[in-house]
Amino acid sequence: MKVFIELGWFFKQEKKAYISGILILLFVAILQLVPPKVIGIIADHINNGSITKTMLVEWVFVLIASGLVMYILRYYWRIMIFGSSVKLSRILRDRLYHHFTTLSPSFYQKSRIGDLMAHATNDLSAIQQTAGSGVLTLVDSLSTGGFVILAMAFTISWKLTLICLIPMPFMALLTSWFGTMLHKSFHKAQESFSSLNDKTQESISGIKVIKTFGQEQEDIEDFRKQSEDVVRKNIVVAKIDSLYDPTISIIVGISFFLSIAFGAKYVLNGELTIGELISFTTYLGLLIWPMLAFGWLFNIVERGRASYDRVATLLREQVEVTDDAQALDVVPTGDIQYRIREFTYPGETRPILKNIAFDLRAGETLGIVGKTGSGKTTLLKLLIREFEGFKGELLYGGKPIHAYKLEKLRQAIGYVPQDHFLFSATIAENIAFANPMASKEEIESAASLANIHEDILQFTEGYQTIVGERGVSLSGGQKQRISIARALLMNPEVLVLDDSLSAVDAKTEEAILTSLRQNREGKTTIITSHRLSAIQHANLILVLEDGSIIEQGTHEDLMSNEGWYKEMYLHQQLEELVEHGGQ
Repeated sequence: MKVFIELGWFFKQEKKAYISGILILLFVAILQLVPPKVIGIIADHINNGSITKTMLVEWVFVLIASGLVMYILRYYWRIMIFGSSVKLSRILRDRLYHHFTTLSPSFYQKSRIGDLMAHATNDLSAIQQTAGSGVLTLVDSLSTGGFVILAMAFTISWKLTLICLIPMPFMALLTSWFGTMLHKSFHKAQESFSSLNDKTQESISGIKVIKTFGQEQEDIEDFRKQSEDVVRKNIVVAKIDSLYDPTISIIVGISFFLSIAFGAKYVLNGELTIGELISFTTYLGLLIWPMLAFGWLFNIVERGRASYDRVATLLREQVEVTDDAQALDVVPTGDIQYRIREFTYPGETRPILKNIAFDLRAGETLGIVGKTGSGKTTLLKLLIREFEGFKGELLYGGKPIHAYKLEKLRQAIGYVPQDHFLFSATIAENIAFANPMASKEEIESAASLANIHEDILQFTEGYQTIVGERGVSLSGGQKQRISIARALLMNPEVLVLDDSLSAVDAKTEEAILTSLRQNREGKTTIITSHRLSAIQHANLILVLEDGSIIEQGTHEDLMSNEGWYKEMYLHQQLEELVEHGGQ
């Protein structure tokens, strides 16, 4: 029952609803004692020949009245207890989603999306059932069972009651043992379901790649194996679950046998009447539900505990990037200064950045180039505080970047990552993502700056075109330009284009860069690119290799050196010349 203690914070929060529901449940449990007693009284009157029509009508009225009252009260306790459990599911779902939005990229690098989705769906459903059906079953089984046993002992025969309860300790021991096995098995079943969920999400997202390489059958076979693993582990859960009812039925059967055997003896001895024995066996029939419910309770609680453990583990994940207590609530402006001696990713041993030092004045353009894996993207992610823990300083406006609230820092930076993510919404909604209140004119202006406006007008629905999940209906270049338009609509102090022009042709690239130079005067721009034509106009160009700056300066400065930049620039110029047939 540990999960009920762990959910104590919620029961306190909803104590009014739970207390009311439990009190109603207790009253219903007492009312359930009325019919068996009435049946016994009527049976004795029939046996004695003293039954009358008026008496029969009165007792029938009592039965009908108690039935109607129980009907109404059961409606209300369901609203109070089950309604509260739905609130718990909503609270945990909101907490989990909010926690997901605050966790750092390192968390998502080690976590699977399908697994996180399973936590937010399957696990929360199991927890909700614990706070609903679990509480109901616990209270109902204890109250009904308790009241029935008291009625049997004090209104009929305490000796016969004790005899019938002899098998009960065996049931408690067996159900506890089943519960331990069920907890372990259900935990494994949930993990298997998470893996299947992740596999499904990954396969659907990558269906184009699967089809392109003709791997449909292999993917289906992999899915089949994982699906069979889910079934196999859930069958183990079902086998353990299926032990409850037969075990309880055997215990109940033994109790019935003892009640009939010893009850008949007491009737013959004159210690009980026929009516009292009928009432006793009817009461014993009422004990079947509490016994079954008790077994069901272990099932619900162990499932809920396994799921709550998984969700609680997620909620305990530490947020790596947080605001300082004295963080400034202002959007930063001014120069950017990098003084990073060393930075290593969490869990790694080899530094990814070393001895990075440069100044970028407000309004200037910075170009960053280098081989794949040289540290270009890492340099930018430190600026937007996706990662921390570097040795050195990173100043914005003369203050360390952590001196500003994270929200304000990121308001100053429009970041267009390499992986262009578009939501399954309209083009207009995707562009206006950071500013949902933007006007149609503002959206179109940003699209024009990103050189995507004319393309959008060619679509059947124009700006109201649904792009599909992750922008599946668009080309790579169109997705890049819509992502750029989304960042430009923010009109940020710093625009960061992280290799965001790789999917457009040279002519389109030049048009976008010209628009940026003309319309972002006085604003800072940072561009990383493998194509040097995208950054040759920059005020400062950095050449990175193995996380260190090996060259820096303007295009003219670097072309005067016999270094990597000049060699690569001439190589790319030659490639472009060949592509155009020497013209």
